Amino acid sequence: MLESRRPESAVRDVLPYRKPKLGRDYWIKDNALPNALEVYERNLAREDWTMGAPWRPEIWPGIRAPHALTPAELAPIEQWICEQAGVRALKQESPAQGSLSHNHVQLVGEKESTAKPHVDSLALCDFAGVIYLHPKPPVKHVGTSFYRLRMPGGGLGGNTCPPGCVNLTQAFGVTKLPANAWAQDLEVENVFNRLIVYRADFVHSATAYFGQGDKRSKRATALFFWKAVR
Repeated sequence: MLESRRPESAVRDVLPYRKPKLGRDYWIKDNALPNALEVYERNLAREDWTMGAPWRPEIWPGIRAPHALTPAELAPIEQWICEQAGVRALKQESPAQGSLSHNHVQLVGEKESTAKPHVDSLALCDFAGVIYLHPKPPVKHVGTSFYRLRMPGGGLGGNTCPPGCVNLTQAFGVTKLPANAWAQDLEVENVFNRLIVYRADFVHSATAYFGQGDKRSKRATALFFWKAVR
């Protein structure tokens, strides 16, 4: 979401618009885990963190670690998603390079990143999900938001990756857009132990982050990326 070399050519209304609808495009399950506080404390105590931005040149912020949930904890979550989304099963794709950060715990402080609207790689996932793990978020508007394109003249454009493209880079033909290219369309608030699952082709982002210094003060989530078996 940084400045493009040619922002005037990048902001084109090439994205279809579809108002995000609960139960069709995104799903919410409160009290998602029966042992959410245990999961939070277990992950905070880890020492196998990988550093992201701003410490390393990564597209993702904060710190992450794999295996946030055990298989037994994850299984009922995936069963619920299948029932809600009407798919037979969920699976993970193996990227040609790097790794898919599925079932990772992520901690991000307020100075480590800002909202960065994007779509997830459609080559790797159909659905993405987040479980909010911080027991008492100290501020509001730190959940997940959906966005739509803000046009140079002030109008609003689309919000989903067009057919035939696997990401916004393909859709726009550039890797970056101007900082004011997106307008918030809908926000889901950060509530402890809430799961939100959404279509990966919708433009979305963490709304904001919070906390400084100690890991316990920062925005904590478990992240998931699934391909659907239909």
